[in-house]
Formats: sequence, C-alpha cells, structure tokens
Amino acid sequence: MSPEEITQRLELLRIEHRDLDAAIIALGSAAVPDQLQLARLKKRKLRLRDEISWCEDQLVPDIIA
Repeated sequence: MSPEEITQRLELLRIEHRDLDAAIIALGSAAVPDQLQLARLKKRKLRLRDEISWCEDQLVPDIIA
C-alpha cells in the first residue's frame, strides 16, 4: 500500500470509528439497550482502533535511537 492509500484508508476508518461512537451512545441511551448489539459495536470499534493504529504506524518511519 502506498502512503496515499494508507492515508485514505485511515480517514475512512476514523469516520467509521466516529459513527460507531455515535451509534453506541444512541443505543446505550435507549430505555432497554440491546446488550448484545452494544457488545458487537464496541468490539467492532476496538478492531477499528487497532487498524487505525496499524495505519498510523505505517505512515511514521521507524527511528532507531
């Protein structure tokens, strides 16, 4: 993947992460929240966070001290 492709992917992942955040808040504020759905959304959000971290690591060069 080129740096441009990684940057584009990173932006899409961040947007999806924010959307999931809003969905989790909305679902959690329901009178009777669906715990299974909440757990699935939170797990997806964690996977996105890991992928975001990986993309950021690919964009930052390793510096050996």
